[in-house]
Parts: sequence; structure tokens; C-alpha cells
Amino acid sequence: QVQLVESGGGLVQAGGSLRLSCAASGRTLNIYAMGWFRQAPGKEREFVAANSWSSGSTSYADFVKGRFTISRDNAKNTVYLQMNSLKPEDTAVYYCAAGRRLGVLLNSYEYDYWGQGTQVTVSS
Repeated sequence: QVQLVESGGGLVQAGGSLRLSCAASGRTLNIYAMGWFRQAPGKEREFVAANSWSSGSTSYADFVKGRFTISRDNAKNTVYLQMNSLKPEDTAVYYCAAGRRLGVLLNSYEYDYWGQGTQVTVSS
């Protein structure tokens, strides 16, 4: 099993920045990809960003391109989501996910493990 613990959420004004962290523990050798998703009230969970643990390749949802950056620290088994130029519509619970498949995983069903989520609230 793999455990994921997110941190770094909070309240920020529009235009501000936050950095989310997701620390993985347990059987992390089985992990080949990690990603971030978000879910706003009354909406479905949606893809935000993903990173291939093996190749380093990344992918982003169109609505965060140029504003968010996914990165990782292999030594710490941690993936980060740097969020800049935040907008009120970015308000959501952000979830970290880890998958055992190779490649950059864009769909929630491709992931095997999920964190508990961290709230991000952007005020206007």
C-alpha cells in the first residue's frame, strides 16, 4: 500500500500563490506516476496536472497552463504543485494521486492511490 498526505492548502487572495505538497510513503517503488486533481462544490473531480515518475514528462489541464507547475523530489518521495496567479475559480479541494502505470496519467481511473485532499480557497 501507498499512503499520500497533502499539505499546503489555505486561503489566498486572487493573484496570489500557494504550493501544495504530497508526500508518499509505503510501497513507493510501485509508483510510476503522480498527479493532482481538484473538485469544486457541485462539480466533478477534474484533472489538473500529472507527472511521470520514470520519464519526468508532465501534462497540464488547459485552464492551469502557464500558472501551475508540477514538480517532484525523488529523495523525499514528494510531488509539488506550485500555483501562481490564482483565480477564484481555482477554489476547490485538491487531491494528490499516485499510479502504478507507466506514463503521464490524465484520468482519475488510472490512479491507484489517493490522498485525503486539501482545501484551496481563492478570494476575489
